[in-house]
This record gives sequence, structure tokens and C-alpha cells, in this order.
Amino acid sequence: MNKVQIEITIPHLFRCPISLDLLEDPVTLCTGQTYDRSSIEKWLAAGNLTCPVTMQKLQDPSIVPNHTLRHLIDQWLQLGHQFDPGNSATIDYLASLKHTLESQQVTLENKVQALDKIRVLSDEYCSFKKSCFIQLSFLPLLLELVFGTEYAQISRNHLEFKEVALSCILKLLPLVSLEALNMIKDGSNLATFHQLFEKGTTSIKISLCNLIESTASSPQTEEVCYMLGNSHKLVQEIVSIIHQNSEASKAAIKAISALCSLQSNKESLVRAGAIDGIITYISGCEIRQKNLAPLAMSIIEKLLVLESAKVALVNLPNGVETLVKMVFKVCNQECSESAVGVLLIVCGDSRSAREEAIGAGVLTQLLFLLQSQCGTKTKTKARMLLKLLRSKWTEESKQV
Repeated sequence: MNKVQIEITIPHLFRCPISLDLLEDPVTLCTGQTYDRSSIEKWLAAGNLTCPVTMQKLQDPSIVPNHTLRHLIDQWLQLGHQFDPGNSATIDYLASLKHTLESQQVTLENKVQALDKIRVLSDEYCSFKKSCFIQLSFLPLLLELVFGTEYAQISRNHLEFKEVALSCILKLLPLVSLEALNMIKDGSNLATFHQLFEKGTTSIKISLCNLIESTASSPQTEEVCYMLGNSHKLVQEIVSIIHQNSEASKAAIKAISALCSLQSNKESLVRAGAIDGIITYISGCEIRQKNLAPLAMSIIEKLLVLESAKVALVNLPNGVETLVKMVFKVCNQECSESAVGVLLIVCGDSRSAREEAIGAGVLTQLLFLLQSQCGTKTKTKARMLLKLLRSKWTEESKQV
């Protein structure tokens, strides 16, 4: 095959986004985008500090070799370019990968290699590739491989396999219907979900949190979201991750937010300590460059429709004080508005909350906020909170 023919048939997945040539030495940036080493090195050497495809600022300019993609390209070259997305051999190749996963005779190591290939191929969201994954029912198979076996019956190697399979599932979810996730609600599968969350690796727990987030994004999986949200032990496990203040905490916050989307889950979240976990996360946000404090604050607002949530917040040793610290946030007006809104709720019902807020300096914070360039809605809430605190203070002083 001559050079012109090769250029015409190179799959999009195997082309460098900069040179548009076949990737000879694929490397990946922190944004997840892959380029040919020579092309991206020239880009960075020219003083560019962004990802050429996404234009995101590179927090970490290092490049990592993409061995899996390199292996696939080598196979493509050896097999006469049968990976061409327009070629009928594509579905045959995916079918062979599926057969590998289903076979009882194939070693776990070979199955993990098959999963790595699926993970790479699923990055190419073309309509043909999507139809292949749907036609071959990859998502139901992977879900069965992960949740169809009880944790107690699998070895460490099996757990590693499930970790990679979960990452593939998350790659495939944007391509297919989420209805397949309903298999999780079956008794033994749900038990395995719980066991994996309790005893799995950090990577597995992050993936399971992402899976929980997906169940809340579609009416088709609302019942799964309800069942997971009403599992006291599972929610406690998620909250415990939030307390760790690690990278996994972000996934846990998103999972709690997803579960919170159902009114029927809220009481369960409060009982499992969600308020405590979220306040812990918010109080530690000052030491993080990136955080989900606005999302965490919105969860508190949603939960405060319950009396039990108000009680839990007021009874936390640092609950009200943490909210006061979030009132004046020049760099995050969304947090400021949420903090004032939450304080309006708890201070209106609780004298101890008002006293704690005043003792923590809320009056000064509110005055600073009113002098800032925050939005009209935030200023309105700030004035309402000031008025509430002053009127209650006057009223209570007279009673004394």
C-alpha cells in the first residue's frame, strides 16, 4: 500500500490532531488528548501552554507515552489496515474482543488487554462505532462482568479486571442507552455494588461514584438511583470518602449531589451524615486550588428542606462557622450567595445558630459583601440576613 493510500485510510483515532499524519510515537497530555511526540514537543517548545485541541491551560505540561494506542496502531499496520472505521472488519474486530471477554478459556491478563483496546476504541465517538457497540451489546456484558460476580468469590486479579472494566463502562455510557444500568438493582448485583464500594480500590470507588452520577441523569434509571440513595451503608461509605479530602472526594461530592436530585433520597443522605461530610469538605476548600465548593453548598441548600438537616447542621461544632467563612468570597460569588441563603434558613429557626454566626463575625462579612461587586440577588439575601439578625437580637435582648 503506497503513502497516498495509507493517508486516505488512516482512522481518525490514529491521526495526530496537529500534523494529521499517522501517530508514530503517541503521547498523551494531562487533558487526555493524544498527539505525536514530535508535533506536541514543537508546540510546547514554541511557548504554548495550552492543549491544541481543547485549548485548556496545561496545569501539568508533562507528556505520557500512550502504549495501548501504539499497540493498536502496530496491529492495524500488521493486519492490512482492517481498523478502518468504514471497513466491515471493524465490527468483526470488536466481536472478537467481546468473544475474548466472554470466553472461560481466556486468561485474565488477556481479558484486561482486550478491555484496554475497547477503552481506546470507545474514544472515537463516530456513529458507525456507536452502532457497533450497541449491536454487540457491550455495555450489558461489561456490567455483568463487573456486578455479576460476588466480591467474596474473586481474587485480587479479578478485582483488577473489574477496575479496568468499570473504566470501559464509563467510556461507553455516552454512546449507548443508560437503561442497561437497571441490572444493578437486582439483588445480587446490588450486593456486589456495595461490596465493591466497601472493599475496592480508590479507582474503583471513583468509578462507582461516577456510575451513581449517571443513574441520576436519566428517568430510565431513577429506580436505581433511589435504591442506591436509600442504602444507608453505601451512603456512609461515600461520605467517608468526602472526609478523606482526597482527589476521590470530588467524585463523592458529585455522587451525593446526584443522589440528592431525588427527594426520596434526602432523608437517607442526612441520616448517613451527608451534612457533616459536606461541611468537612467545604472547610477544607481553602487549601485546594480546585474544588467543588459551589456544588457542595448547593447540596446543603437542597437538604435543608428537611428539619433533620437543619438540626444536623446547627449541631455540628463548626457547621455555622464554616458557612460564615464562605459568606464573603470575592473569587466565588456563587458560594457567597449559597452561604447567605443557608444562613438565612438556619438562623431564622435557631437562636444558637444566630449566636454562633454573630460570634464568628457574620455581621462584618455581610457588610464587606454588600460593599463588593456581588450580584443583586446576593445583596438582597445579605440585607435580609442582616435585618433578621438585628431584629432577632433586639427581640431577644428585650426578653433578657
